[in-house]
Amino acid sequence: MKKINILLSGILIVLTACTKNFLDIKPDKSLVVPQTFQDFQSLLDNTDVMNINMTSLQEVSDDDYYIKDASFQSVTVPMYKNAYTWNKDIYAGSPDVLDWNYRYRQIFYANLVLEGLAKLNAAQQNDPQFAIEKGSALFYRAYALFQVAQLFCKPYLAATASNDPGVPIRTSSDINQASSRGTVAQTYAQIIADLQSSLSLLPATVTIKTKPNQTAALAMLARVYLGMGNYSDAQHNADAALNQYPTLLDYNNLSTTASYPFQRYNSEVIFHSTMISTSMSNVSRLIIDTTLYNTYNTNDLRLKLFFKVSSGVNTYKGSYSSSSTFFNGLTTDELYLIRAECYARLNNKDAALSDLNTLLVNRWKTGTFVPYSAASADEALKIILQERRKELIYRGLRWTDLRRLNQDSRFAAILQRNLNGIIYTLPPNDPKYVLPIPDLVIQLSGIEQNSR
Repeated sequence: MKKINILLSGILIVLTACTKNFLDIKPDKSLVVPQTFQDFQSLLDNTDVMNINMTSLQEVSDDDYYIKDASFQSVTVPMYKNAYTWNKDIYAGSPDVLDWNYRYRQIFYANLVLEGLAKLNAAQQNDPQFAIEKGSALFYRAYALFQVAQLFCKPYLAATASNDPGVPIRTSSDINQASSRGTVAQTYAQIIADLQSSLSLLPATVTIKTKPNQTAALAMLARVYLGMGNYSDAQHNADAALNQYPTLLDYNNLSTTASYPFQRYNSEVIFHSTMISTSMSNVSRLIIDTTLYNTYNTNDLRLKLFFKVSSGVNTYKGSYSSSSTFFNGLTTDELYLIRAECYARLNNKDAALSDLNTLLVNRWKTGTFVPYSAASADEALKIILQERRKELIYRGLRWTDLRRLNQDSRFAAILQRNLNGIIYTLPPNDPKYVLPIPDLVIQLSGIEQNSR
């Protein structure tokens, strides 16, 4: 494994490009390729790679928070300041775009494992470990590719997905292989194919929540289909996942005065993943959007479990990582909200409200919650979307939600920032909802750049 790590530590930026100069400085891959189940599992168990998602640019760009003028000026990385104000040029010449690099490194690891497993003999491929490792690699590849698609290509729209440029789909670890963007439809087809293939290979349960299981694959499929506007399949997969694992936390059993009230790997977590903190996303800088904060009822336990007053402002403490690091894994509360939204969109108002109320009775002080009712499925949908935002704050999902909900004028949002008296605005469906591909990747691969 030491030799494998020597190779992997040098492969960060140009995994999606083809450049002889880079190959000239790379160690000889033939000397370090993983060959055994232990090698493959060691790659998959590297939580510093496989369970960390660099979603900083989408978190910085969303509307769940604001920062004070002085805090903004103290941020030392121009990229994050530019993302906060939705500048056309985000990267300011920086070649190190971690939101791209981290995810393609995960894809590279997954491809190494899949290629190594394919070379094993027939007896080895009948070993139960083969299925677990193959299923895990497929899951990780899909998980990473979906994250890339939330930033670097347009949201999935059935009418245009076959023409809109997607992101590079890497199914080989060979960096000599040239990259192309394909389409959004092809990108999502790859994500879905990998997740569906993983279902028959992954174990039903795992003892360590940094490893994927069947429920995680179903939960991820539900998230993907929701983002595509395929509510029938999203509901089906959320239902299947909740049939396997329906557990919810009762927030009445948690301490509202704790610095970090939620235990890591708590009973709602299906798959554990976190986001890397940046100079901009440090929780001490982020002030919860006032309008959003005021939507929490005083009997809603999330008000004190998610937020704390620090220096007179409301900041976040509710991560499921039990630390200041933001959690963005897969959980049962998200699944209840996915299924509730899908039921409402499919005109099943009663089932939608049943799921929502099942969740919220575990969020309010015992005896204070009055179940929601609605006159129509549309009214229920509005309630569910508001509760989704309140429940899943700082989970790395708001940017994806903004992009998909902007397609419906009822839910489209105009984002604004006020810095030093200057107002910055991001209208619905603005080209800036798609980030530019890093300049170095464009230079090395020649793929098409996004227009902003």
